[in-house]
Amino acid sequence: MPNPPFAMLATTAGVLARPDADERLLTAFERERLERFRRPADRDDYLAAHLLVRYCAAAHLGIEPAAVAFGQRCPGCGSTAHGRPHLTDRPGTHLSLSHTNGVIAAAAAPVPVGVDVEHLDARTTDPATLQHVLTTAESALVRRHPDPTRAFLRLWVRKEALIKLGRASLDALGALDLSHLPLDPPVQHRDGDLHYLELTTPGAVFTAAATLPVRLLEQ
Repeated sequence: MPNPPFAMLATTAGVLARPDADERLLTAFERERLERFRRPADRDDYLAAHLLVRYCAAAHLGIEPAAVAFGQRCPGCGSTAHGRPHLTDRPGTHLSLSHTNGVIAAAAAPVPVGVDVEHLDARTTDPATLQHVLTTAESALVRRHPDPTRAFLRLWVRKEALIKLGRASLDALGALDLSHLPLDPPVQHRDGDLHYLELTTPGAVFTAAATLPVRLLEQ
């Protein structure tokens, strides 16, 4: 039996405070990308997310983070300088990561997995914004919800997770209807063949999705 999918949700500060938070774990191209960030906060988020995905993969595989052979590959152009994260020596292990304003998430699984997290802030929910990424039914649910910002972000992170899973595309988000799913979901729930792990914290909205149940790990 393969190890189950694992996901981690953390703060940038929490990851960088770990005694094993060493940027030397990153590959040369990751370190080059790291040095191009102008804002220290963006640099820290990138570093923490790329460390967290290693911790998650290491826990999933039962190896040390230093043994995680991280790579990226663009499914469109084939470039290894950007694109979906993967393990260069373990094609059967799938990775996903996300970072935003001091909050980060990662996942590792024996099947394709998608994870997304968004900072819970005063994100606009005006009609012009909603019509680009939500269906009419979804927009109506958001407007009726007691906390429209949180409702919008719940739909947004679900769709982003599905993009990373390979079940959706960015240019078709407005046609992808998830209005049948609860806006205030239980932590674990299922829709068809997909299992969702979803959390709302005081500062963030998080979704992980895979065809197997995803287990949340403490980082």
